[in-house]
Amino acid sequence: MKSILITGASSGIGAAVARDFLDAGWQVGLLARRAEALEEVAAGREGAVVLPADVTDPEAVEGAFATFHRAAGRLDVLFNNAGAFGPAATIDEVPVEDWLKVVNVNLTGMFLCARAAFAQMRAQEPQGGRIVNNGSISAYVPRETSVCYTTTKHAITGLTRSLSLDGRGFGIACGQIDLGNAKTELLEGIIESNRAKGQPEPPVMDVAEAVRSVRLMAEMPPEANVQFMTVMATTMPYIGRG
Repeated sequence: MKSILITGASSGIGAAVARDFLDAGWQVGLLARRAEALEEVAAGREGAVVLPADVTDPEAVEGAFATFHRAAGRLDVLFNNAGAFGPAATIDEVPVEDWLKVVNVNLTGMFLCARAAFAQMRAQEPQGGRIVNNGSISAYVPRETSVCYTTTKHAITGLTRSLSLDGRGFGIACGQIDLGNAKTELLEGIIESNRAKGQPEPPVMDVAEAVRSVRLMAEMPPEANVQFMTVMATTMPYIGRG
């Protein structure tokens, strides 16, 4: 049985991806802060390992990965997904504490999880595995008033490239998926905000398309890798925006 650990697995894209992999017969580590929400995702599905942990806590991350290793025996894939948007404001209106919160989740959290996965994939036999980082279209072109989120997602592109190079000698592949307007709870909040401002609703795509894309990346053979994949609502303002 192949294994995958998914961060941010309690809601949104993480939960949808987790359900899909469980239904496909994978052993799935579900990592997020809210144990009850993780239990809901796992309910009625075999192969789930619930791992309540805060991705910004180094000891909690190490403990969660160790627990999953004991349950699954190895780690084939990490979907490094946990993230936060932060305040929608211009930089002078962003409280420093809010900036630090987003950096801790989106950058330090993804670093810690990639670090733990890399170490396990390097040490296991047979050696190797795959890390899929959830970037964003904001890693290339930002939304307005998204300085915290956009800056951290640019950093994830650097993390992806570094891991791809450093993992070559150990059979560890790394790729990045950049999603645009998958209809999750996060996007629903943006839609409601647009409505309140009298602005048009953004184009959206079904979250199932994001799930299908993550699955494609995870199931690539060891000799092949999707380095970067952009999946977005067809008519959203990405090409030529700004």
